[in-house]
Amino acid sequence: MEAAKSSPAQTTETTKRNQETSPLSRVKKDCLFFKTSLQEVFCYVKAWFIGQAKKATARNEREATEADQQIWKMQVEAADNAEETKKRLDKSM
Repeated sequence: MEAAKSSPAQTTETTKRNQETSPLSRVKKDCLFFKTSLQEVFCYVKAWFIGQAKKATARNEREATEADQQIWKMQVEAADNAEETKKRLDKSM
C-alpha cells in the first residue's frame, strides 16, 4: 500500500499553525475554554435553582409550567452564550 501524500500547501499550512501556537498560548486557550464551560455549568445550576424555587411557590399549574419554561430558556441561553464565546476564542487564537 502506498502512503497518502499531502499537498505541499496543506503541509505548509499545518506547519505554520503549529509554529504559531506555543505551549503557553495553548494552555491559555485551554484555560479560557475551561472557564467558559464552568460558567455554562454555573448558569445551568442557577437556572435549576431559580426554577425549583418558582415551582415551589407556584399557586397553580400555569405558574409551575412557566417556571419550567424559564428553566429551559435560561439553559438554552447559557449554552448559546458558551458556544458563541468558544467560537470567538477559537477565531482569536
